[in-house]
Amino acid sequence: MVERCCVAVVRVLVLQAAWALSGGQVRYSVPEEAKAGTVVGRLAQDLGLEAGEAEARRLRLVAPGRRASVEVSGASGALLVSSRLDREELCGKSAPCALRLEVLLERPLRVFHVQLEVTDINDNAPVFPAARKNLSIAESSLLGSRFPLEGASDADIGVNAQLTYTLSPSEHFSLDLHRSEEYRESLFLVLTKSLDRETIPAHRLVLTATDGGRPSLTGTMELVISVEDANDNAPQFNQSVYKVHLPESAAVGTMVARVYATDPDLASNGEVTFSVSNIFPEKGMNTFLLNARTGEINLVGTVDYEEVRLYEIQIEARDKGTPSLSGHCKLVLEVLDVNDNAPEVWVTSLSVPVPEDASLGTVVALLSVSDRDSGENGRVRCWVWPASPFGLEATFAGSYSLVLREALDRERVSEYEVEVRAEDGGAPALRASRGLRVPVSDVNDNAPLFAQAVYTVLARENNAAGAELARLWARDPDEAANGRVSYSVWDGGVGVGGGGAAGSSSSGVGWRPASSYVSVDTESGRLWALQPLDYEELQVLQFEVRAVDAGEPPLSGNATVQLFVLDENDNAPALLPAAGSAAEAGGAAAAEAALALAGAGSESGTLWAWAAWGAPAGQVVAKIRAVDADSGYNAWLRYELWEPRGKGPFRVGLYSGEVSTARALDEADGPRQRLLIVVRDHGEPARSATATLSVSLLEAAEAALAAGSSSSSSLSAVSRSAAGVELGAGAASAATNVWLVVAICAVSSLFLLAVVLYGASRWAPRAAVLSAPGPTTLVCASEVGSWSYSQRHSRSLCVADGAAKSDLMVFSPNFPPPPPAPAAKETQPEPSALLDTVSATAFLSSPTRTKPFCPSKCAGFAGIRAPFPRPESDECLTVSSRVLKDSNGTFASALWGNIELSPQPGAVMVISCSLLLCVSIVLS
Repeated sequence: MVERCCVAVVRVLVLQAAWALSGGQVRYSVPEEAKAGTVVGRLAQDLGLEAGEAEARRLRLVAPGRRASVEVSGASGALLVSSRLDREELCGKSAPCALRLEVLLERPLRVFHVQLEVTDINDNAPVFPAARKNLSIAESSLLGSRFPLEGASDADIGVNAQLTYTLSPSEHFSLDLHRSEEYRESLFLVLTKSLDRETIPAHRLVLTATDGGRPSLTGTMELVISVEDANDNAPQFNQSVYKVHLPESAAVGTMVARVYATDPDLASNGEVTFSVSNIFPEKGMNTFLLNARTGEINLVGTVDYEEVRLYEIQIEARDKGTPSLSGHCKLVLEVLDVNDNAPEVWVTSLSVPVPEDASLGTVVALLSVSDRDSGENGRVRCWVWPASPFGLEATFAGSYSLVLREALDRERVSEYEVEVRAEDGGAPALRASRGLRVPVSDVNDNAPLFAQAVYTVLARENNAAGAELARLWARDPDEAANGRVSYSVWDGGVGVGGGGAAGSSSSGVGWRPASSYVSVDTESGRLWALQPLDYEELQVLQFEVRAVDAGEPPLSGNATVQLFVLDENDNAPALLPAAGSAAEAGGAAAAEAALALAGAGSESGTLWAWAAWGAPAGQVVAKIRAVDADSGYNAWLRYELWEPRGKGPFRVGLYSGEVSTARALDEADGPRQRLLIVVRDHGEPARSATATLSVSLLEAAEAALAAGSSSSSSLSAVSRSAAGVELGAGAASAATNVWLVVAICAVSSLFLLAVVLYGASRWAPRAAVLSAPGPTTLVCASEVGSWSYSQRHSRSLCVADGAAKSDLMVFSPNFPPPPPAPAAKETQPEPSALLDTVSATAFLSSPTRTKPFCPSKCAGFAGIRAPFPRPESDECLTVSSRVLKDSNGTFASALWGNIELSPQPGAVMVISCSLLLCVSIVLS
C-alpha cells in the first residue's frame, strides 16, 4: 500500500515536472484503431483537479478545425476514445501524428492545451499499382538484362512501411532492388537465363511485397513475360487521333501528351521510335518537343490563346527492324483561354484645363477600355477613383466619358490626379488603371481679403516724408491677374485746425482727406507718410484702404486703418500774458501784499510786480503762467529760478509757478529785484522758455495803493499791462504823501474807536466759529499728472482767456453743512461781480479737511481765491454769498448760514482799522 502511494506521488511529481517543462501542455499517446471507450489518460487528475471538480467546473474538450475522435468523461474527467482513429486518414505519411486539443475549465475560465499522438499499427498491406504486369522480352535478350518494375506502396510509416520483394521461383528471372535515402527504391527484373521463344513463349511469375510489421502483411502482382521473335508487325498506336486540351498558362516543360505505339515483334523488331512528321501552324515546331523514345510531347515554348487556338501534330512511330515498319496518328491540341490579359485603358481625348465654374456634366475626357481575353475573362467593369468630383458614363461598348459630377474650386484643389480603374471578370480578376492629371483653371471668384479687418498704426510726429508707417497685406487665393492685388486709400480724413480725429466734424480751418497725409504703394501695400505728422494738429487719422484684384470683373476688399500719432517734445513752453489780478496774500497782511503783473508788451518783455517792505516769508507776489502745446510728460512744466542764484529774497514754486518771498523783505534788498525764471517741460530732450520778472519793493502804504489801484481797475488792467503802463517816480511820490495824511488821521482816531467798540463788545452775544479742525486733503491734480500741496494757501485760478490746463489746487474748509432751518436764497454771481481778492485768513486759523475740486469748468471767471466750501455737485465752485458792490467796484462778502463773527477786542480793532483805511482811500 505504501509503495502504491509512493508510486502515485512520484507520478504526480513527474506529471507536474512534465507540465512545467512542456509549458503547461499535457501529452498523451494512443494507438490508431483503438476501440471506442478506450481510456487515453486521466485528464482531470493530470490537470490537478480534485474529485468531482471536473464535472463541477464543466471540464470539456475543444478540437478546432477537425473531428477530435476523443472526448472527456464528465464524471471521471478521463480522456476517452469516442470514434475510430485512423492515423493514415488523419495525418497520411506525416510522422509523428499529433492532434492539438484545447481543454476548457470554467469558474474561473482556464484553457489547457492537450497534445494527442496517434501511433501507427501495421493495418495496411503493401499494394502494387496493378495486379498484373505484362512484359515483352525478345528472345535474343542478353543475360543480365534489367527490366524496371513498379514497386508496391504501403500506407503505414516507419518499420511497417519497409518492404521486401520476392519473386516466385524461376530459372530465367531474378529481382534486383536498389535503395536510396534520397530517392524512391528501384525494382528491376533481371534476366538470368537466355530465353527460347520456341520452348517457352510466355513466362508467368508472381512478385510478392512484404512489410516489416509484426505480424507482417503482403501484397502480390503477377508478371506475364512474353518472348518475342521476328519483325513481322508494324508499330500500332493505341489511338488514331489524340485530343488534348492545354491551358495557355501552362509552364515551359509541361508534358502535353504521351502517345503509345506497340510492336508485337521481339527485340529490335519491336523497338519503336517516335517523330513529328508535320505540324500546323508551323510556329508550333518551336513550341512542342516529342521524345523519340517515350512518345512524350513537352511544351518548350509558350502558347497564347489570343494568337493560336488549335494545333494539329502528325506523329510517326517506326521500329528498328529490317526492313523497318511504321505507324501514324494525329494529335489535336486545343488551347484553353485563361485570364492572363489585364484590361487596357486608353485616353482618346482629353479636354484640360477645366474652368472651376464648369457646369455639372461637362465632359473632361473620352476613354476606351478593352480586354484580349474572352468570355468572363474579357468582360470589363470600370470606375473612377476618387469617386468625386468626376464620374464615368458609358457611351457604348468599351467607350466611356469622364464627366464632372461636383462643382470645382481651384482655391481648394488646383489639380486633380484622377485614376480610371478597370477590372475583368476572371478568377482571379485582373486590374488595370490609367492616371489622368486634370488641372483646374482659375476664374475670378474670390475677393481680396486683408489679414486684419482693422489695422492699428502708431507713428511719431515729425516723421520724415516718405517714411514707412506699416505694411498692409491682402490675400487673394486666385491666380495670375485674378490674384494680383493693387492697393489704394479709399476714404477718410480729418478736420484741420482743431486736432480732431478722422471722420469727425471740426470747426477748424477745413477738411483734409486722408490721402493728403498718407499714401499706399499700389503693389506692395506699403503705407507711407506724404508729409511730417503733427500731433498738435492731428492725433488720430482713420481711413480705409481698398484692395482690388485685376480680374474681370474686378473684386475688392476693404480694411480700416487707425493711425495714432504719438506726441514728441517739439514745442517749447509758451508764456501766457499776465492775468491782471491781485495775488493772494496769507495771514493778517493779505490786503497789504497786492500783486499786479504788467503785460508782455513792455520793451524788454519783462513782467512787473510789487512787494511791500517787511513782507513775511511765503507771501506770493506773482505767478508765472505758461502752457505747452504738447501733451503728457512733454507738457508737464516745472519752474526754476535761474537768477539770482543762492539765497535770494524770492523763490519759485516748482510746479505752481508762484513767485513768493523766501524770507522777510528789508531795505537791504534794494528798491527792485530782477528775477530770471526758466520754465522747462519733462520731455526728452527738455525744452524751456525764460521769463523775466521785475519786482519793485515799496513801502506798505505804496504797496497797498498799488494793490487798490489794481483791484479797482481789474477790468482794464490787462489792456494797460499790454500797453506797457508803468508807474513813474513822480506818481509814486504823490501817492506816498497822500498816504501819510491818511495814516495820521487813522492813528489819531484809532484809539477812540477801539474804546467804543470794546465797550460794545462786552454785551454782544458770542458765537463760536463753526469750522472744525481737521487734516488738509489733496484735492486736485494737473492734467499732466503733477500734484501740489499747500497748507498755507488754498486757491483756484479760472482764467477765461488762458489755456485749458491747470496745475493749481483748491482747498476748502471742512465746514459742517448748514442747519435744516430755512436757508437764504443762493445767488449765482455774474463773472463781473466776483470778488477779485477775498481774505479769509480768520477762518483758516487751523488746517481743515478739504474735498476734491477741479476748476476745469470755470471758464469765464476772472479769479476765485477764497476758500469757500465745495458744493456736493461736480460743478465748479459757486460762491453762495450775498455780494455787495459799492461805487468804486470793491466788494464785501459774508458767508451765509455757515459762519457767525464773534467780536473780540483784537478782531474789533483790526476791523476798525481796516474800515478807517477804506474810508480814507474813498475820501482821498
